Amino acid sequence: MARYKHYDYNQTKMIPLRFADQIQPGTFEYTLNHVVDTDLDLSVFESRYRNDVNGAPAYDPAILLKVVLFAYSRGITSSRKIAQACRENVIFMALSADSQPHHSTIAEFISRMDEVIAPLFTHVLMVCDGLNLIGREMFAIDGCKLPSNAAKEWSGTRAELNRKQAKIDRAVSRMLTAHQQGDRQDQPPEILAREQAQIEKLETR
Repeated sequence: MARYKHYDYNQTKMIPLRFADQIQPGTFEYTLNHVVDTDLDLSVFESRYRNDVNGAPAYDPAILLKVVLFAYSRGITSSRKIAQACRENVIFMALSADSQPHHSTIAEFISRMDEVIAPLFTHVLMVCDGLNLIGREMFAIDGCKLPSNAAKEWSGTRAELNRKQAKIDRAVSRMLTAHQQGDRQDQPPEILAREQAQIEKLETR
């Protein structure tokens, strides 16, 4: 009779994990992490938070930007799924420093600050695209077609660069819209009904 190596699903194994080591150079997530930390002016968010004296500390916008855009690169546009990934996926854990933002926090961030977020996402994607870090399998979101391989497409003229940025602007807008629509569909029916009633009340005035 054949013999097989013993295995046990009930065993426990402690694996040390250094989050910084999970974000490898030459990857989209590495450049995303670096650009958000060193190349973006995030002071625009300061006026959006009023908790300097009272209130609980907010999640750093840098963390939320990283996990949301990385989620988009994997075709995820649901705040609940992004929050789940931050609990279960090592790369999401690394990008968020295992801070595990709640899905409602992510949803509110996208809903309230989309106009601020959009140009920041465009900047990050322009950098990543210029480094050929955006592959065909990335950003597989309905209606979202990111231009790829900027080094080959751009011959150096300002007009061509502007056209590429315009394409990415439109793609970012579609991703944010898909995210907001997905979050609305995830809301309990009673909340959707209450919001619809409020809209109808305003329209009849």
